Amino acid sequence: MLSTSTDTVSDRLSRVAYLLHEFESVAIGSHLLYLSTCNSSLAVIHEFDPWFNFRAAQYLHDNGWKAFVNWFDHKVWYPLGRPVGTTIYPGMQVIAVWLTKSWLPVWFGVKKYLGMSIPKNVLVKGAKRVSKSLSSPFMSMVASSMSKVGMKWVEMSLNDVCCLIPAWFGALTTVTTGLIALECSARFHCGVGSQFGTILDEFPLLGHYLRKVGDPIRYILKKYSGLDAGGVRVSSSSALQPASLLSMTATMFFMSTIPAHIMRSVGGGYDNESVAVFAMTLVFYLWTRSLRGDGKGADVDINPSEDNVGYRIRQKEDVGFSLSTRTITAAFWGALTGVAYFNMAAAWGGYTFVINLVGVHAAALVILGRHSSKLHAAYSAFYIVGTTLATRVPVVGLTPIKSLEQMGPMLVFFVLQLLEYCERVRTRDNLTRAQTLLLRIRLAALFGVVGTATVMSLYPSGHFGPISARVRGLFVPHTKTGNPLVDSVAEHQAAKEGTYEQYLGVVAKFAHIGLGMIALAFTNDASSFLVVYGLAAYYFSHKMVRLILLTAPIGSILVGMVIGRVLGFCVEGVCGFHLDIWEIFGTAIVDVHNEPKDEPPAEVKSKRAKSNGAKKTKEKSSEKEKGKPKNEQPKSSIVDNIAVNVLLRCAWAYLAYYLYTEAQPEMKGFGEFSDRMAVAMSHPTILFKGNTRSGGEVLVDDYREAYWWLRDNTPEDARIMAWWDYGYQITGIANRTTIADGNTWNHEHIALLGRALTSPLKEGHRIARHLADYVLLWTGGGGDDLAKSPHLARIANSVYRDMCPNDPTCSRFSMPGGRPSQMMRNSLLYRLHSHQLVEGVEADKNRFKEVYRTKYGKVRIYKILSVSKESKEWVKKNKMQNCDAGGWFCPGNYPPGLQKVLKEKKDFAQLEDFNRGASDEEYQKQYFENLNDPAKARRRAKKDTAKEVEPDRPDEREVKIEAKPGRPTKEEIRDINRKWVDNEITNALFDVVRSNDLNRLALIAEAQELLLHSRSKDGRGPMWWAHEFGRKDIIEALKDLGVSDKLMDGDGILPADLADDHDEF
Repeated sequence: MLSTSTDTVSDRLSRVAYLLHEFESVAIGSHLLYLSTCNSSLAVIHEFDPWFNFRAAQYLHDNGWKAFVNWFDHKVWYPLGRPVGTTIYPGMQVIAVWLTKSWLPVWFGVKKYLGMSIPKNVLVKGAKRVSKSLSSPFMSMVASSMSKVGMKWVEMSLNDVCCLIPAWFGALTTVTTGLIALECSARFHCGVGSQFGTILDEFPLLGHYLRKVGDPIRYILKKYSGLDAGGVRVSSSSALQPASLLSMTATMFFMSTIPAHIMRSVGGGYDNESVAVFAMTLVFYLWTRSLRGDGKGADVDINPSEDNVGYRIRQKEDVGFSLSTRTITAAFWGALTGVAYFNMAAAWGGYTFVINLVGVHAAALVILGRHSSKLHAAYSAFYIVGTTLATRVPVVGLTPIKSLEQMGPMLVFFVLQLLEYCERVRTRDNLTRAQTLLLRIRLAALFGVVGTATVMSLYPSGHFGPISARVRGLFVPHTKTGNPLVDSVAEHQAAKEGTYEQYLGVVAKFAHIGLGMIALAFTNDASSFLVVYGLAAYYFSHKMVRLILLTAPIGSILVGMVIGRVLGFCVEGVCGFHLDIWEIFGTAIVDVHNEPKDEPPAEVKSKRAKSNGAKKTKEKSSEKEKGKPKNEQPKSSIVDNIAVNVLLRCAWAYLAYYLYTEAQPEMKGFGEFSDRMAVAMSHPTILFKGNTRSGGEVLVDDYREAYWWLRDNTPEDARIMAWWDYGYQITGIANRTTIADGNTWNHEHIALLGRALTSPLKEGHRIARHLADYVLLWTGGGGDDLAKSPHLARIANSVYRDMCPNDPTCSRFSMPGGRPSQMMRNSLLYRLHSHQLVEGVEADKNRFKEVYRTKYGKVRIYKILSVSKESKEWVKKNKMQNCDAGGWFCPGNYPPGLQKVLKEKKDFAQLEDFNRGASDEEYQKQYFENLNDPAKARRRAKKDTAKEVEPDRPDEREVKIEAKPGRPTKEEIRDINRKWVDNEITNALFDVVRSNDLNRLALIAEAQELLLHSRSKDGRGPMWWAHEFGRKDIIEALKDLGVSDKLMDGDGILPADLADDHDEF
């Protein structure tokens, strides 16, 4: 092995350059994959939440940080308003504005000056002219300097930057995930905390026997097969082995293509997670890096002994209250982890997952016997720096020291202080085991008394914040939270069977193998984090499908490390010895014996000298007896046999070839699968392609057209009533006032909106005329407002209990047999939704006037007649910011005209509202009873509606279908299943299923059976709808015709999963 005592700057640069080359090749590929949407749909913001994020970024861009923090938006949550500055995680907006105003103009200007290509959709300006208009003195100086050397100032629009941020940060996440794999698979030095072994190697008592069994096995594997078997000791303090580099590369490949990551990284998906996942993986990388220490193993024995009371010594240089280089270095990296955590806290509410995961890992290391000064320094620096910075984020504030969700990490922090103090005193005073135990008990008792007294004094005052309904839902046995508003969101539901295969692909099949491999053979202080992360990510993603994105990094790492280890074994098996990548590329490797060593404390030095003296005496006597040098290894006939050696290398080469050929089809299939998923996820729901009756392709832009119509044809102060899903798009595109949006912070206000929409038309109008000027409805079938309306009724009933007395799930408001119940049929929403589309359904012309219907009927807009001018003027005169002290909850003020209906409400007491003293046990009991026994709730609803008039059947839409007799082929079925579009065919099929018309279904099958496999934009088709409406005859008919019931829609939901939802109604 090449060893030198110096490590030049050029050597270090060559290392960095090599790694950057690896990162670049994967990052560029992933960046192009994430840009599929921008290539096909131009720079269009997707979905709902991204429109609010873009609008907030625009406000910050135009008005600056001070105005942004104090921004109270009166165009949303009418008439309450929303304090945006104190309720938003602003990290993503700050990044977008910084890129637009500072980084990109300079970066593109430099590239243009050097003759490199720059994007076409940019604006080139003179740097000198720009320097005079910039508000920042620093950027003005930069622009002025650019003008002096002839550079241009090249600007990209904020819209384009926001569209591209998910792709850019998706590529960066790929790199940081690869770095985690590298850190957890490489052995950068030979300290105790860096040696590989089983996860229980350091566990008291048990670990001692596991090491005795495991070390010889690993030694034999290393000696006779060339395997790098985890815990084998090496002399190099800085080595990059093939297994580590291959693990990093494989991890980056999977992370760049895995659908669970793509879904939050496609261009246009300007959502918090697109930035937060990068921040999260950066925190995890820096945390694992902090557990490495300073990279020097000289002061840590590679075969650690036990001290005077039987404790295994992990860091001999930290004795008493002295600080070693390793501990200081761990604190430095821990502080950097805290800074990265600040970025996470500013970007996404999921920061609580990050700090809790790091806290759990630190606690696990203590329990497993891996506590050290390095761990204490790293976690303490991380917690202090991270928590201090996080409190500077307005929306976070003092939550880290008040919320029950973050009490765990704080407890770990204090426990580590207690343990470290005891260890320092023990090593300083040379305490016995009994004395050490007594010291720990005394300090723990004192800590317990002080902590209990503090909690008891603060609890009655409401100091501790509650656990949110979403978090609570992760720890209850059922899949519902007790809050119908939260339960109405599809992504808050539990993961279904097949979800992991859909979003993880081949990674789901092999991730558990990587987890077991690390736990049984490749665990050290850093890699043990992967075990904790893997278990936590699986649990939480199983409870809430939205959190499937958390599994993308850990799944990629686990599978990447399996592939890296196996290929590394093969490479070293073929070579017959351990490889060091630095050596191969001619860089210097610093031998442990040539490194300058930190001088240990006197006590350790004297003890070590005595111990070494005894060892040397014993070694000399042994050498004299054996008559050979002490370093000469016993010869092995197996190793020295050339024929056996050659056969062994050939066997490794054949194994590598066999694994490669066997993996090729699987990897190719995964790549094609990821490409298809990327294309499907890249299509914005606000803009999509559909097929006409003649087979032509059209661009369906109904939603934006409706918002543009509002922008161009309504007064600027017009108020739009729509379900909260669309609020962000209405304010972001139409720039009009909305009643509610996706923030969903005020349950009672959303319930009022739900009551207006689901009440009888006249009663709904009495509410709407005081709140809005127009009503906007989605009416295109599939997941339109009619399909969502049962959830609206539930939410309304949770506050206005007289809507569905003694029925928390509001089973009377449903579509039994595919036909609307009388309560639904009388509702404002149904009357406007089906106005002149269903026979006998008409909107009251004295109360509502249809003013716009989009080209393909996806959106309908009605003008509210007899609007209360008094209420509108009252709100204008009383625009007061009525919010709590934290600026989060703003009950606001309603006009006098709504006071009558508001007196009927009962504030919804959620299960987590223990600080309010409110209780609604009976409601919660009935709510869960109905969910657990939907048949009983349905029977009760039937009794209540027994005298209702049977509603008319919806009209049948005539769709001309080209006759193509014969059974479709498997290839044709596969192709049509991949095309998710809303068109006349899917609308007609929806009507057929909803009206339970077997005759029309038979006619369609006879004309062109392939059409029965059609799927709408949300991934659902006739089989889903048949289960949703309880059409057993149609289900059987579709099965007989070969329509699969094993496919999943866009949310990972199987057709059979919808049967339960139907039973609830």
